[in-house]
Amino acid sequence: MDPLSPAYPVHMQLEAYNARDMDAFMMWWASDCQYHVFPDQLVANGAGEIRERHVERFKEPNLHGKLLSRIVSGNTVVDHETVTRTFPEGPGEVDVICIYEVVEGKIAKAWFKLGTVRLHH
Repeated sequence: MDPLSPAYPVHMQLEAYNARDMDAFMMWWASDCQYHVFPDQLVANGAGEIRERHVERFKEPNLHGKLLSRIVSGNTVVDHETVTRTFPEGPGEVDVICIYEVVEGKIAKAWFKLGTVRLHH
């Protein structure tokens, strides 16, 4: 993958997410990044809040984001993923549309639209 492509930081942060490597994950987020639940609910403002939001999540033994498709248009990257997690109700998965705005090789803004959680039985 071309390191100059807007998809590169998105790809690298997903790899770090799956490895549960916080330092590698955070290096792809701008210091003043914003993290939203789609369409406009700001849930983390700045890299520190994004890190804090992922500390417990990275402890989940089954955490994994599987990329299903990716679209790149200008500096916007849209991923469709299935994310496996341990939810309060138990292990399961959820489809997620992830929209990233990439500026100067870092994720500046992100929006996440979650589908319905499917618990594993």
